[in-house]
Amino acid sequence: MHNFILKGDICYSTAPTSLEIFEGGYLVCLDGTCAGVFVDLPEQYRDLSVIDCSGQLIVPGLVDLHVHAPQFPFRSLGMDLELICWLNTHTFPEEAKYMDLAYAASAYRAFVDDVRRGPNTRAVIFATRHVPATALLMDLLEASGLVTMVGKVNMDRHAPPDLVEIDAATSLADTRAWLAEVAGRYQRVSPILTPRFIPACSDALMAGLGEIQREFGLPVQSHLSENPAEVDWVMGLRPDAESYGHAYYKNGLFGGSVPTVMAHCVWPSAGEFALMKRQKVWVAHCPQSNTNLASGIAPVRRYLEAEIPVGLGSDVAAGAHTSIFRAMEDAIGASKLYWRLVDSDAAPLTLAEAFYLGTLGGGRFFGAVGSFLPGFEFDALVIDDAVIPGRVGLSIPDRLARVAHLSDARQIRRKFVRGIEIGLE
Repeated sequence: MHNFILKGDICYSTAPTSLEIFEGGYLVCLDGTCAGVFVDLPEQYRDLSVIDCSGQLIVPGLVDLHVHAPQFPFRSLGMDLELICWLNTHTFPEEAKYMDLAYAASAYRAFVDDVRRGPNTRAVIFATRHVPATALLMDLLEASGLVTMVGKVNMDRHAPPDLVEIDAATSLADTRAWLAEVAGRYQRVSPILTPRFIPACSDALMAGLGEIQREFGLPVQSHLSENPAEVDWVMGLRPDAESYGHAYYKNGLFGGSVPTVMAHCVWPSAGEFALMKRQKVWVAHCPQSNTNLASGIAPVRRYLEAEIPVGLGSDVAAGAHTSIFRAMEDAIGASKLYWRLVDSDAAPLTLAEAFYLGTLGGGRFFGAVGSFLPGFEFDALVIDDAVIPGRVGLSIPDRLARVAHLSDARQIRRKFVRGIEIGLE
């Protein structure tokens, strides 16, 4: 059903500090896009079917700008470690298992089922270096109804022998083979180039990925300035670069005409910050991960003030929860610590700003996504927040705050992506 109306208590962002509220409003879907939100239903829509969700919250679907699907099985493990040790102890051994397609099928089904049942409707996803397993993940995501970007990971150095690619030429050849295999195969899943991070990618590999990007016009995802030791490592590996971000930029993999999302961005230098702003690189803010791995606190307020595009990432498994509602909660908490401990001029995030980051802020990486503005793709959640114990008679913004802090998948009653309802069972 692509033409219908949802009736309920509607809330969505139009800007970082602006929440649009319609109590008992009508949200119109035409051919999978939003036609508008109305207090009184216009005459031209009165023949459409109305799904009555009165008393329930209707909000845009949430957007996860950074998640590692193969890490789902070991969420919450190794949270006493920092980044590099955690990668070597938990991440790399787990990801090596995806050479076994049977293991990959079981693990990826669990990941996809979890996201399908939760509040996220869009995601930008890391797979592993393995082409068959990556294609399998894309198949499962396509069947789920979610809209996603998925990347076969590139890494030809500084990883265990059973995970690292033999050399740059092999990594690039496998990437081309993967792109050929999945070309034209999906309606809801698309490929994204995925150099793991500069320490794992040789200069030759980065240069070759730049050539592939220019040939295919693909977006790019990677990691940036997550951990102080990682930043120092990068600068030692790439003395030709002015900053961590500049190492990507030198190969044409850092914004500008190349849609790019970089996870973390906790420790930007002044030059890197200016380059991100100029190139309009997306920041995937991953607050739970940054806390769990003791990476630091990202300067999200600075990014918002500079109009650098920002969204939220779960960063499973360094983040233990796929829900971007949890990321909203953590983003507010982390911003308070940044204000208290780092910069007293950087005001903490408000609920409206965190909600914006998890919807419209990240959604714009996919285009007209993450809001109920006319012409936006119709991604929507219907949430029965009345089942959350506590006070009644709250305003819609207060109810939204309770959902962000207290809800889980059990409160989601309906979920739509591009106007198509997704089964939650």
